[in-house]
Amino acid sequence: MKILNIAAYKFVALQQLAELKQALLEALTARGIKGTVLLAEEGINLFLAAESGAIHDFLTWLRLDARFADLHAKQSWSHAQPFAKLLVKIKPEIIRMNHPAIRPESGRAPAVDATTLKRWLDSGHDDAGRPVVTLDTRNTFEVDVGTFKNAIDWRLSKFTEFPQAVLEHRAELAGKTIVSFCTGGIRCEKAAIYLQEAGIDNVYQLDGGILQYFEDCGQAHFDGDCFVFDDRRAVDAALRPRVNVGASSDI
Repeated sequence: MKILNIAAYKFVALQQLAELKQALLEALTARGIKGTVLLAEEGINLFLAAESGAIHDFLTWLRLDARFADLHAKQSWSHAQPFAKLLVKIKPEIIRMNHPAIRPESGRAPAVDATTLKRWLDSGHDDAGRPVVTLDTRNTFEVDVGTFKNAIDWRLSKFTEFPQAVLEHRAELAGKTIVSFCTGGIRCEKAAIYLQEAGIDNVYQLDGGILQYFEDCGQAHFDGDCFVFDDRRAVDAALRPRVNVGASSDI
């Protein structure tokens, strides 16, 4: 497989978004890279694909900007280009929640890495002996492609429904350690902060999301594949593309 796919995000305060958009368009176009970049005052979110050299050259260029120096990109491979075009968009949020008070660029919720989560799931409890539950923050059609065994799934049709779902279901989270998760980490990062601000204790986000978990731990405790928002539709636990899984434009 010759096409390198990357997914990355960072919550960081950004200004002069129009100028940044133009610089990104020029850098990506010059390297023949396709995909989507979302920009907002709260940060950057990107899904891109091209031959390996072009992707690595772009990441080197991007990290020269101090705001993105520590940007971590999750990688997977495909036989063909999964994006039809290049889009760089300015949005109110890089992942829409409609709660302006939730500002991950000002401080993250606690995170748990993939290997620690696997160890907790192996034993059924965290290091303090509390029962551990995983909370899927993704949309229903994504969950139906694959999720952690026994994960809490509130049947969300879009992420903006998450805050109300928390208020309706908070009782089922009491006394447990909650690990919120999503595809690459961006939604569960906002979700974990919201859970904390809603007064729910012992909340973590899965660092790097399902894609990082697959990379570090494989299929353990996970049923199915991980939906992705490009023409691959989903990747398996080895980060290989699946096809004809279903589609939606809702992100």
